[in-house]
Amino acid sequence: MINIDNFKALRVLVIGDLMLDEYLWGRVDRISPEAPVPVVAVEKTSHTLGGAGNVINNLSAMGATVFAMGTVGKGPAGRDVLKMLGALNVDVTGVISESDRPTTRKTRIIAASQQMLRIDREVMHRISAHTLEELTRILAGYIDKMDLVIISDYDKGLVTRELVARIVELANKSGVMTLADPKSMDFSKYMGVSVLTPNKREAAIAAGMQIQTPEQMDAAAAKIMALAGLEKLLITCGKAGMVLYETGKPAVAIASKARQVFDVSGAGDTVISILGLGLASGATFKAAAGLANLAAGIVVAKVGTATASIDELKQCVMFNV
Repeated sequence: MINIDNFKALRVLVIGDLMLDEYLWGRVDRISPEAPVPVVAVEKTSHTLGGAGNVINNLSAMGATVFAMGTVGKGPAGRDVLKMLGALNVDVTGVISESDRPTTRKTRIIAASQQMLRIDREVMHRISAHTLEELTRILAGYIDKMDLVIISDYDKGLVTRELVARIVELANKSGVMTLADPKSMDFSKYMGVSVLTPNKREAAIAAGMQIQTPEQMDAAAAKIMALAGLEKLLITCGKAGMVLYETGKPAVAIASKARQVFDVSGAGDTVISILGLGLASGATFKAAAGLANLAAGIVVAKVGTATASIDELKQCVMFNV
């Protein structure tokens, strides 16, 4: 059994697309006379870390020490992200402010515990050559201090093929495990990472085939592992749980526990966070994935981008629910 309390001793470097998640909470009393859409009367506004920031939130909730790398804009949203990271005692030495890359902001409108609409404000061009070199320099100075590297790619232009190659090279030299959550559909971009964690849809697109049967899932997994030079692959399947693939071993399916699903936002962030902590603490792939599956079940039962607490996870482990 994994000792969750050991997570507090781990140091994790998270590199990826930092975002600001904004929530407008309100109620719906009528339909607009202008168009057949509900009128949401906003009652409060809240902000949380999104994207790679949600991975950091999940790791911090488990007590791990986190070092953040990425970019933010120079406006209010970027300042809000840095402020929230600071409140979590996250080292932001590796967060670079770029004037031409404003912070990605996702605004969700929530009424009656349901998401009504999402508005995205973002740019998706690649990071500059200067930023790539600066991130590489910072990474080289910190990698030896880390127990784990998580690449949180939301395909906004930060996680380029060149950056992934440099992360893998430096991590391998230091004997540090690398996990990547992909959004780019060309999985060769993630060549050499220790573990890749796509969802079923992403895996199907990357493999160029439908996944409707276990046999098709196995075939897609084999194609992806060959494409990206992987030894471990985890494919999340929503309510159906997840399937693990490891070189030289049979596939392992892990069923999800029955829970009421309110919001799947950030469930993948939870999976890669808890999976990484489990593996870094010495757990087997299956045991770490099983714990990640339990944690994901906790967060999808909450509204908005959420995390599981240590106590919630311990309770799930205790009662296996």
